[in-house]
Parts: sequence; C-alpha cells; structure tokens
Amino acid sequence: MNDRNFSRRRRGGHRFRPSGGLGTPKPLRPDPGASQARAAATAEEPVQEAIFDTARHSREIERAENRAAGLPPDAVPAPEPADPGAHKKDFRKPDLNVPAEVKEELFEPVPVAEPPPQGIVDTLKVVANRVIRKVHRLIKPPRKIHKEVIINAESLETRVAVLEEGRLEEFTIERTGDERLVGSIFKGKVKNLEDGLKAAFVDIGFEKNAFLHYWDIVPNSFDSSVELVERGQRRRDKPRITQRDIPRLYPPGRDIVVQVTKGPIGNKGPRVTTNLALPGRYLVLLPNSDQSGISRKIENQEERPRLKKILRELNIPEGMGVIIRTVGEGQQKRYFVRDLALLLEEWHEIQGRIDSQALATCVFREPDLVERTVRDFLTEDVERIVIDSQTEFDRVRLMIGRISKRSVAKVKLYSESQPIFDRFNISRQLEGAFSRQVHLKSGGYIVIDETEALVAIDVNTGRHKSSSKEQESVIYKVNLEAADEICRQLRLRNMGGLIILDFIDMKSRKDQQSVYQRMKEGLRRDRAKTHVLPISQLGLMEMTRQRHTESVRASVYDDCAHCKGRGKVKSALTMSVEIQRKLGEILKKRHRDETDFQLKVILNPLVYDRLRTEDERLVIEMEKRYFGKLLFRPDPSLNAEQFKIVNVSNNEELANVGG
Repeated sequence: MNDRNFSRRRRGGHRFRPSGGLGTPKPLRPDPGASQARAAATAEEPVQEAIFDTARHSREIERAENRAAGLPPDAVPAPEPADPGAHKKDFRKPDLNVPAEVKEELFEPVPVAEPPPQGIVDTLKVVANRVIRKVHRLIKPPRKIHKEVIINAESLETRVAVLEEGRLEEFTIERTGDERLVGSIFKGKVKNLEDGLKAAFVDIGFEKNAFLHYWDIVPNSFDSSVELVERGQRRRDKPRITQRDIPRLYPPGRDIVVQVTKGPIGNKGPRVTTNLALPGRYLVLLPNSDQSGISRKIENQEERPRLKKILRELNIPEGMGVIIRTVGEGQQKRYFVRDLALLLEEWHEIQGRIDSQALATCVFREPDLVERTVRDFLTEDVERIVIDSQTEFDRVRLMIGRISKRSVAKVKLYSESQPIFDRFNISRQLEGAFSRQVHLKSGGYIVIDETEALVAIDVNTGRHKSSSKEQESVIYKVNLEAADEICRQLRLRNMGGLIILDFIDMKSRKDQQSVYQRMKEGLRRDRAKTHVLPISQLGLMEMTRQRHTESVRASVYDDCAHCKGRGKVKSALTMSVEIQRKLGEILKKRHRDETDFQLKVILNPLVYDRLRTEDERLVIEMEKRYFGKLLFRPDPSLNAEQFKIVNVSNNEELANVGG
C-alpha cells in the first residue's frame, strides 16, 4: 500500500474511539514494564535460570534477596535450612525477633517535686491554682494530649526534647562551643563578584567566604507560606533594584549587612541574604522590607480577619514590615504590641553595633538553644517546661515573664539525682530512634540509611502471619503507621535533602493515595519546608526536606576509624587472600640463593586463625614453592584490615597495609 492510499484510509470513517467513551478519563494503568522491573527487583516470584548477563545487576539482586528474606538490604544473612512454606508473594518474610504487636499503655505524666511555698502569699497562690484547676476540669474535660518540653543543660551540651503523651516528638542538641550561625547577622565585606554564578562572595570573618546569590540581594516577595497584608500606608517610591544594578551597588570592597540562612555543610561555605528577619515570640520583624503578612498555617477563617485588623493597627516604623507567626493565633493585641516593642529595641541595638564595629564581625548572634526553645515551642498546648539546671531555670522564667507572666508557672525545676532524660524515658527512646532499624507498634519496622546523595527508607512488614485475604489490609496498616513514624524520624534526626521511601507494595490505588495523604498530613507539623510526590509506578515515594544544618547523626557521630564510615570491614577470607597475594609479590622479587629467607606477618587475631586453620595448606605450599619461611604473629591492636610484613633477618618493614 502506497503512502497516498494509506493517508486516504486514515482520513476515512474508521477513526479511533477510546473504549471508555469520551467522558471522564479513567486513571492510567500501571506501566507493565515498570511493574515487571519492580517485581524483578524485589524478587517477588521465582526467577528462571538467567541466560543473559546479570553481573552488572548483581548488587541490586542481592539487596532484593535480602529484602525478600526480611533482612536489611545490606545484611549478610546467616545460612539456615530452606522453608518450603516461606513463599511470600507480596509479603516480606517475618522477622521473628520483632514482637508481633505492641499494646499501648495509658500515659501517666512524670511527677516533678515542687518546692514548698514560702510565706502566706505563696500558700494562697498554690491553693488558688488547685481550685482553678478543679473548676476547669468540671467545666471542660482536660486536654487529651499531654505535651511537655524537657531541657537538659550541661557544661558541654544542651539537649531539648518535646514529649507528647510521653512519646518523643522533637529533639534538638547544641554543643556549647558550636557556632550559632543560622539566623546570625554579620557586617560583611564583598570580596568578589562572579557574574557567571550570579553571586557575590562576602567575608564575614570565617575561613570560607559566605555565598550571596544575586536573588538574595534583590528584595524578595513573600514565600507561599505567608499571605501578604496591605496596611493601607503609602509606600515610598524606591528605585527598583535588579540584578544588573548589583555590580554597581555592591562592588568588591563594599560593606554589606547579611544574615546567614544556611550553615556550612561539607565543603560549602555559609549562605547569606540581605533580606533580614528578626523572629520574636509572636512576630517576625523585617527591617529591610515594608511588606507585612500572616502565616498561612493559621487556617481558621474567622481568626485571620481579626489578626489582619491587629496587624494594620500596629505602629510599625516606615520602611519596615512584620509577619504574624503561627503561635499568634488566638492572642490578644497587647501581646503583639509588646513583642513589636521588644523587636524594635533589639533592632536599634543591632544598628548601633553595625555603626561601631569593624568589618567581618557579628552584630547579632542567634539565641542559644534554650532561648530558641522558649521562643518557638512555648505554645498554649504545652503544659510544662522541666529544666534540670537552676541557672537556666531562672533565665527561662525571666524570659517568659517578659512575654506572658501567667506562663511562668509552667516552668518546673528538676532536682532529682536520676538524670532527667532517664527519668522521662527519653534516653531509651533516643537509642531506638537513632538505630538503623526502627520498630513499629504493629510489628513492622523501617530501615533508614543516610548517604551523601540521599536518604533511603525501607518499610518492612516484620512479624506478621495472616491469610492471603488479610494481607492487603495488614500491608495498608503497616504502611500508614510507617508514614507517621517516618515523619517523626525526619524531625528527630533532622535529615534533609532528597529522601526516597520504599513502602510495601500495595495493589489498590486508593490505599496508595491514603498513604500519600498521611505523609502530607504528618509533614505539616514539620518546621522545615518539605515537598512530597505520590507513590510512583515503581512503588517509591520521593520527597525533599529543607536542610539548614547538618543532621543529628552527623553532629553526634564520627566515622569509624577502621571502616571509614562504610559500616563494613573486610572478611577474614578476603584479608587472607590479600596477605597471600602480598607475600607472593615479595617472595617473587627476591633472588633465590642458599641463605634462609624468613618473613614475619603481624596481623589481626581473626585473620590469624583463618591462616592457621583453613588456609594452612596454602601457606605451606607457598613456603615450598618460593623456598621461604613464613611466621605469623597475632596482634589484637591491629584492626581486621591491617597487617605488616617484616624481614626477620634485618627487621626491615616490607609492607604496612591499612595502617
């Protein structure tokens, strides 16, 4: 058939019509190729003997086999007899070390001893507070969620934990000697401009210059999380600054006031901006912007107009703006007026330091962890703040007294001999939270691996035994609980960047969408910005989380000196092979003569046992082949990958591997 006839037939009456009609399109079916790739990767069905090259995918296949066996992807499973009834289809093999299900117990707050009242006035206050609490209980039932902030202040570090019903929900740690960079303001000096990068490099007194992108110099509009509110004031007609004006306005050598938005991570220096922001208790002051707004996290449609009215009535200096924070919901106008006065007083002090201090110096230091905790976490739903340091206890009471005097009573001093984190069961929760494998109440568990490029989180069913009819509901239940736990773990560990979530495969698209919505709901309470995508055809969920500072894991742990952070060391068999290879290389180089040639090998005891037992025959054959004598000496101080080879006749060190 020629092209002309073919074209004529295409224009005829035989036109394509969708099987479902021209109405609402049906949801797309999963791509068969993607489904097959997923099935092959997870080894859900027995695979025939391969006839094509699979060597380059061997690592991926091994990980899939480990997952199918209910083990962490990188684990080395111990050999065990095959179980003919272990065929699991969509289920991972149960982990018998995991409890089938954990039953919840009713939470009882930890009692904290209160000092006896001093004098008649204090006694009357205590009695009055008890009466008020009883009246409140009669009028309305007590809040269901018991939320408290626990502060452990020590000489080298400060730790803050937020508990809800005794469960750890937020955790922050700060070392005494750490630089509090993010949020700090510096009087810097422009060192050079890179037009190719559209960035300036600013000297703020550190080894690496700060990175200032042109977009962070140009006045920015509000983020999508803030609603702009017009205050009804005439704005001064300022000349609009564009990126083309920056080389003229900020040439090298010019001083510039910047605020750190991102601390140094790895080889990157700090990132800064000229759009300054001073956070207070209820407001955020914007000294260089005349825009004002309200946080969109305040979702009450009746509350937002009231706050807008308060915002328009505030006496904000010309050329400045403010943002009402989420904690401002339900607060009276006087709290905003007081907070604005404190912020303006602080800004005037900063301006004085800008005028008097030298270049490349800090003019405003971000408050320490205790002060930030009071500023960010002390909300109406917090029932108490418990502190184990008398100094910090007095300081917190003073800070809270400036904001809300009635909240001072929430601050409690912990003076018992048992460490405060042990008393409130936080230490045990931290051990479980920061392990690679985190167990769920339903019996499942998640495995978390942090790498340089991304964070991988794998969900497993754990110890579940159910019929095929119940499998889908059990999988759905485990995935929902895993979504809640993953959101919690992201906050606890302060993990950021690209995050890949591998949930257990669900056939129902409705279930997949429910898990996706559960993740979005759980991420709403995260103070870091997040973006999450629905579950893909490969069964993976992708998301990103804003990273301001290094994760808790990076700040608390150092890489192992032996494995260099791999989490693995070479096996005794591998080291035996390497030692024999090195011995063969040395023995081949020497000239064969009548003199006796002896080599002493100093090595780890585990590798020594391997060479003196299973590989002894190979060592004897090497001695006969090269006419040499080999001596082996175990040394417990050497790690598994370390060994030395010494010439016995002159004590010359011929090889030193892993040292």
